[in-house]
Amino acid sequence: MTVEQARKGGAGSLTRFLRNIFLRNLSAKIAAAPMMATVLVVFVGCTIWTIWYSFTNSRLLPSGDFVGFEQYQRLFATRRWNVSVTNLVTYGAFSLVFTMVFGFLLAVLMDQKIRFENAFRTIMLYPFALSFIVTGLVWQWIMNPSLGLQGTMRNLGWTGFTFDWLTNPRMVLYALLIAGLWQGVGFVMILMLAGLRGIDGEIWKAARVDGIPTWRTYLSIVLPMMRGVLVTAVVLVGSGIVRLYDLVVALTDGGPGIASEVPAKYVYNYMFGAGNIAQGLAASTMMLLTVMIIIIPWAYLEFGGKGNRK
Repeated sequence: MTVEQARKGGAGSLTRFLRNIFLRNLSAKIAAAPMMATVLVVFVGCTIWTIWYSFTNSRLLPSGDFVGFEQYQRLFATRRWNVSVTNLVTYGAFSLVFTMVFGFLLAVLMDQKIRFENAFRTIMLYPFALSFIVTGLVWQWIMNPSLGLQGTMRNLGWTGFTFDWLTNPRMVLYALLIAGLWQGVGFVMILMLAGLRGIDGEIWKAARVDGIPTWRTYLSIVLPMMRGVLVTAVVLVGSGIVRLYDLVVALTDGGPGIASEVPAKYVYNYMFGAGNIAQGLAASTMMLLTVMIIIIPWAYLEFGGKGNRK
């Protein structure tokens, strides 16, 4: 029974229709109720709270004094915030491109039915199982000018060898990039490998019969067929880039100076260090807006776009 049929049938039919809707899959709805309540209270409620108090002059404690866009004007007039946004854009562009390219190339190599594939998969995915704090501490030791790679090479006789990226403001972002790629490439490789394994083998046979080079088959046939995997990987990597915090704190702590500052660290410092809640919430609202810019097109392509194509 549709809604139109229930309305034509009168109040009794409409009541039965609504009762059927409510009772349908009742056990599943009851099981999902705690999750829905959590989403509404924690995520939606806290998001609204964050946006509202970003328009106030809250300092150490929340305050209801509305000041309009004053916090946002102050935010974009702060050099530290502008540097953090520039750093995130630079890091994000390199990280997204290199993670996707290296992840896909490794997946292609892994898809060649190599020996010890399971062992190689485990080794490549292992860094992803570590927290960013552990990753940052490991790479902090490796890149330490005195104790890490530079010190080791000089002790071996190469006294002119230099690898001081952690103390070089121009290179510190690339030190973060190396550590981030080390952790994230394996995860993207697994996603890409799953997509490659889902390609019908007949496509490869047909491409070989037609004399299409392997590289052209990947670019013109395989990659378009992996569109869903590619979009999902981009969204996951992109949202992770926006939330970058742990790796920076563990590896550089935003230094030297503010050379490796990122928005998430700016939010934390202002909310819990400087005692300026409203300024931190304004920065976090801008981060939320960035995440929404990433997620909304993905949701449209994956869900809304399919309905339109039909």
